[in-house]
Amino acid sequence: MKTKTLPASPEILTTTVGSYSPIDWLAALPSEQAVLDATAVVIGTQERAGIDLPTDGELYRFDVNHPDTNGMIEYFISRIGGIRTGVGISDGRAFRQKQEMAFRRKPAGVVTGPLEEGTLDLFEACSRSASLAAGPLKFTLTSPYMLARTLLDRHYRSLEELTLAIADVLAAQVGDLPCACVQVDEANIPGSPENAPLAQEAINRILDQVKVAKAVHFCFGNYGGQTIQKGAWKPLLDFLNGLRADHLVLELAHRPESDLEALREIDPRIQLGIGVIDIKVNHVETADEVAGRIERAVRAAGESRVRWVHPDCGFWMLKRSVADGKIAALVSGRDRFLGR
Repeated sequence: MKTKTLPASPEILTTTVGSYSPIDWLAALPSEQAVLDATAVVIGTQERAGIDLPTDGELYRFDVNHPDTNGMIEYFISRIGGIRTGVGISDGRAFRQKQEMAFRRKPAGVVTGPLEEGTLDLFEACSRSASLAAGPLKFTLTSPYMLARTLLDRHYRSLEELTLAIADVLAAQVGDLPCACVQVDEANIPGSPENAPLAQEAINRILDQVKVAKAVHFCFGNYGGQTIQKGAWKPLLDFLNGLRADHLVLELAHRPESDLEALREIDPRIQLGIGVIDIKVNHVETADEVAGRIERAVRAAGESRVRWVHPDCGFWMLKRSVADGKIAALVSGRDRFLGR
């Protein structure tokens, strides 16, 4: 594990959001060694392209039974103690009454008792990935609010209590992660701003325990490569400004330009991360297109406010050739904007 320090330059840094395209040979012959080898490929691909803060691709979380969400829910749910993942017919019927989660037919799990550590081991997962990186690495985890929404709760009987219980389980594991940045991923609250105070408290419980750089990623859903949440960034300003994060990672390339107007109102203590790569289309952006998106964001947010550029979300639904092309375009577009 080489370093846990973020780069100091250039003035706008590049990063990826989390997931990488499925790798054929890993799916064909899965094993612990194959996961290690594939993760090395993912990190190395980003480092060679010039990404300043790569992620590990989350290949060890991919679940072939849940390809529409890349396993980002099931990885955590299946390991946290107090949750049963065997879902019966009555569980499914009860869950389908939760209208806000209509895109899922079954819960990710059923909460049967107080939540506890179980078999979740974020330190081991992060250490494995960090050992393969030549420089700084970002480690990601799913937001407690997003996880809570996918569960059928037969114990707490309260979305607030369940969400905060998940937050406490995750917070207990993030204090010593061997990485340069910890990122919490939340793709549900942008479409449910009424629950923003709860999501904010839960995310902050995790961020308060992180001792390295703290990021929070938000998007409007990436279910099968498509948006599933309606909304805009402006109604979420109080929520975003109340996060105890160092920087935000925001979906903006696939959003209307009117969303850029909210950037100026985000607290200056929080660095802005701008999505300039659209992961919901196969088109590989040119350097000029990326540079133009950065320019519009800087013009909207103000000078020196944009510190990070990145894809809108993860790459898991794209072919590797497309993902690799977009990674290269991200770096070349940033360099073109900076005149490098």
